[in-house]
Amino acid sequence: MAVVKTGGWQQLHVKEIYENPWIKVTHEDVLTPSGTEGIYGVVHFKNRAVGVIPLDSEGNTWLVKQSRYTLDCYTWEIPEGGAPYGEDMLEAAKRELEEETGLLANEWQELMTIHQSNSVSDEVAKIYVAKGLHQGEQQLEDSEDIEVEKMPLKQAVQMVLDGQITDALSVAGLLRLALLEQNVCEEK
Repeated sequence: MAVVKTGGWQQLHVKEIYENPWIKVTHEDVLTPSGTEGIYGVVHFKNRAVGVIPLDSEGNTWLVKQSRYTLDCYTWEIPEGGAPYGEDMLEAAKRELEEETGLLANEWQELMTIHQSNSVSDEVAKIYVAKGLHQGEQQLEDSEDIEVEKMPLKQAVQMVLDGQITDALSVAGLLRLALLEQNVCEEK
């Protein structure tokens, strides 16, 4: 029996193709909204993504540089990681900030929710701003080779504009925060 989905899509048959601790990939036979037969490959994430933009009272933030296996290069990013279903997203963000940078924060604000690669995946992400920062202890996972750099938020935003930061969570979060900060300054 077909499962009717948003927009008139109908899911006719689902076959699991691959699964590991982080993702499950399915092949799905569908009827499109116009009634034609089609297929969809879907990547189902077993975690949600969280990102954190730490921001101090002088307007500085912290980025992490790490190797990304899939891209075979180093990338600059905001501190980020996974929040297993069942774990509060804010608690996961707090954990990721301390693990990757050693920073703790007294103030937390949800900045935005985004869907990454929503044409092929169901991954959802939340980005937070962390303030009232103080030093804790960095606790890297075995798979992380992270270099942490403190810099002015304006410099991090310029890195996005120059194409030096390409990670989706980082681009979206840094640009949104820059726009919000600009609007606050204009209102004063």
